[in-house]
Amino acid sequence: MSNVSNPDSAPAPRKRRLHGASFAMGLRQPTGQAARLLVATGLSWAAFQLWVASPLPELLGVLVFNQAKIRSLHLAFAVLLAFLAYPAHRNTATIGVPRSDVMLAVIAALCAAYLSIFYDSVSAHTGAPTRAEVAAAAVGMALLLEATRRVLGLPMVLLALIMLGYIFFGELMPDLIAHKGASFNRAMGHMWLGTEGVFGVALGVSAGLIFLFVLFGALLETAGAGSYFIRSAVALLGHMRGGPAKAAVVASAATGLISGSSITNVVTTGPLTIPLIKRVGYPAEKAAAIECAASVNGQVMPPVMGAAAFLMVEYVGVPYVQVLKHALISAMVSYLGLLYIVHLEAVKADLRGLPRRHSPRWQRSMSNFALGFVGIASVLAVTSFVGALVHLLMPRVSFAVMATLLLVAYVVLLRMSVPHAGEAPRADAPITVLPEFGPTLRSGMHFLLPVGALVWNLVVEQLSPTRAAFWATLFLAFIVLTQRPLLALFRGQRDIADAAWQGLQDLVDGLAGGARNMITVAIATATAGIIVGTVTLTGVGLVMTELVSALSGGHIIAMLALVAAICLVLGMGLPTTANYIVVSSLMAPVIVAIGAQNGLFVPLIAAHLFVFYFGLMADITPPVGLASYAAASIAHANPIRTGIVAFRYSMRMALLPFMFVLNPKLLLIGVSGTGHTLITLASATLAGFAFISVNQGWLLLRSTSAERLVMLLAVFMLFHPGLFMDPLRAPYRQLTGEAAEAAIVAAPPGASMRVLLAGTTLEGEDVERGVLLPLGEPAATASRRLAESGVSTVIGDAGFTVTQVDFGSQAAKLGIEAGFRIIAIEVAGEGVAPEWMFLPALMLIGWVAHRQRLRRARAAP
Repeated sequence: MSNVSNPDSAPAPRKRRLHGASFAMGLRQPTGQAARLLVATGLSWAAFQLWVASPLPELLGVLVFNQAKIRSLHLAFAVLLAFLAYPAHRNTATIGVPRSDVMLAVIAALCAAYLSIFYDSVSAHTGAPTRAEVAAAAVGMALLLEATRRVLGLPMVLLALIMLGYIFFGELMPDLIAHKGASFNRAMGHMWLGTEGVFGVALGVSAGLIFLFVLFGALLETAGAGSYFIRSAVALLGHMRGGPAKAAVVASAATGLISGSSITNVVTTGPLTIPLIKRVGYPAEKAAAIECAASVNGQVMPPVMGAAAFLMVEYVGVPYVQVLKHALISAMVSYLGLLYIVHLEAVKADLRGLPRRHSPRWQRSMSNFALGFVGIASVLAVTSFVGALVHLLMPRVSFAVMATLLLVAYVVLLRMSVPHAGEAPRADAPITVLPEFGPTLRSGMHFLLPVGALVWNLVVEQLSPTRAAFWATLFLAFIVLTQRPLLALFRGQRDIADAAWQGLQDLVDGLAGGARNMITVAIATATAGIIVGTVTLTGVGLVMTELVSALSGGHIIAMLALVAAICLVLGMGLPTTANYIVVSSLMAPVIVAIGAQNGLFVPLIAAHLFVFYFGLMADITPPVGLASYAAASIAHANPIRTGIVAFRYSMRMALLPFMFVLNPKLLLIGVSGTGHTLITLASATLAGFAFISVNQGWLLLRSTSAERLVMLLAVFMLFHPGLFMDPLRAPYRQLTGEAAEAAIVAAPPGASMRVLLAGTTLEGEDVERGVLLPLGEPAATASRRLAESGVSTVIGDAGFTVTQVDFGSQAAKLGIEAGFRIIAIEVAGEGVAPEWMFLPALMLIGWVAHRQRLRRARAAP
């Protein structure tokens, strides 16, 4: 991690050679030519991904790659680096790269690139692969599984082999899941020579979206932003009760803004925060578990969420900004909940914070606290506001004007950081004295500009996530390259040339580091494509509804608990991304279908976020949780016990995914207006705190059993008020005919409509189901409004009849088929709003707090 804010931390002058010594990647740290080979490969991969994401191929008409070729070359780079960076066995020497691994790397890369090299030939006879194609596919599959074993471990390989065995021996399976099987040629062609298997949607998202966001995070980390976020959090919260632990949570949230990887969060923030947490009295396992739980939650922090969030964009068919919106409340409640857990642990153990250099008055403490939020929010808000204003007044040149303003802001903020360089020691230096907050904050505010640019590109310019990340990454690369020489210039130093060379070294580190971080993601998504390909080839997904319905008895809560258990069990052996791909491919449609059978309209995004949240447990679930091992190694703690404690902390929000499936308002679905949004956020946060209080058995002091039951009742009132109000009123009323048409036309932009359908599926099954259909932008007629959602209809005596469903649309993903009839729509009923149930919930919490306050007063001497 680089830190350029302190002149004393700058490395000594060195020979101008890029990585002539060593470079760590994967489990190897080779030297000399091997190191240069790894760096060159990583740089080539990063350059390729930046090229295909840029507008240059379209403008110049050269080196234009279609999606199939991009995925093929993306995997080629990944397997090449996998064999070069990961030895065959963990106890193998990690200094050099054996010739055998180089040979395997080249063969694997050629097999992966086969689809790109011979694309025209493969496309000419789709479905009838030649012997050479089958051979390339078979060798490529075998080497991909070996790369998976090296990078991810054996469990992922075993799951892929089970799926391949199911393809070939389907006739021998039980009747419920039996199929006619597939030939070797057909299976290899399906898995390797098309876009249904290995080179499917998951790998496409890895190549098109995830790489750029991971690269963005790696460059921001190389620039020194990670250390800046950590030290700002410690300066802001370190003096409070349990302050270092709270700072770890905030720092992990800030790092989660840019990384989206729990393990990266742990190894970035852990070396600084875990020793501080232990220093104020937390046991080693709890210190590691707090950091681990906070880092796992980094994958739900917008704007750079975990890799699974980008996959969700494709699987659900919604814009990335929409995913961020739906995840916002959950992310905030999760982090605020963890802060509350840390506070309760500190209160129970009577722990204190770090000593201050001075003892400021409470007014100064409050001003420092406000300054932090106001300062950070101001930089992001001003960036977004100016961008929106420029976009409105000068739409044709808004991009150029905004780029110029960003450059000016960068230079100004960097110049402002120079007087405060003393507050930013080396990134790896331990924090022994609580840093002053104001100077620490001002020492790196320019790091917030790329994040603001990314948000502006997504929200204001409404660029695609790929193009938005490209421009933000380009701006960040400019910062990495220039901040050292500019700081040297502002300080009046003469070694500007050396500083410029160090900036170039930082850029190389960041680009190669981004490629290094992508190896596991690319390999995981490619191997997960085998599981997805098995579902599409055998049709096993069609029987999952019957199987899960039978196991759960058709009850929605039992089914959700079963899906959560599957996520947790798979999380013992699969990384987060692979876990999400496997479970969502099989179970997300089942959640929607069984919800409809229970009269519950489950949004597809809610089903995927449910899987996503429980899939986050993959990085901490013993005995394989890698984040737990990383945190335990830093804290010198037992990794299994660390994983168990971290699992318990992370399960503090276990109720939240169940609740947002039952109450989609927690995902801001059906929420309109700022007031309604704030009420939803406040009630969800308070419900999370109350649930944590129940789990911890503590509010103001230790709770009695009766008090915990009362608090649990308040939790359900706050999370799902309709559970209590709906039996007393009609929550929805059905509309048909002209009334239904008028309601569809009048719905606000982006609204979702409860639609009841009936018809016969392609399998010949008569169904009647309800779905929550997103309507998109307003239109003059109901038919046009439905067409915006991917549903073409005609109006007859029986109402709307579906004539066509657009492929890949949300309507198709919800199971709507041609020939279905829209028999009615449902709108909110009249009567008392369910939010009035919040008042008795607040009274119950107040009653418990009052009882405990009286007990504490009686116990006082």
